[in-house]
Amino acid sequence: MNFNLSTPRRETFIVSIVIAVLVVIGMIVPLPIFTGYGLGLLLIAYLILLAGVLLDNV
Repeated sequence: MNFNLSTPRRETFIVSIVIAVLVVIGMIVPLPIFTGYGLGLLLIAYLILLAGVLLDNV
């Protein structure tokens, strides 16, 4: 398999990092949304980053 990888745009990278940081903070400090759905939100953050790497202009 040959994937055509590209660098994600700055906005895509920042959105995924912000979601990931909020999840980590939610695991330390009990925040209602981030504590209950932490693993799912972390998965969403890395799927956004993966889409930015695999798809062009995302």
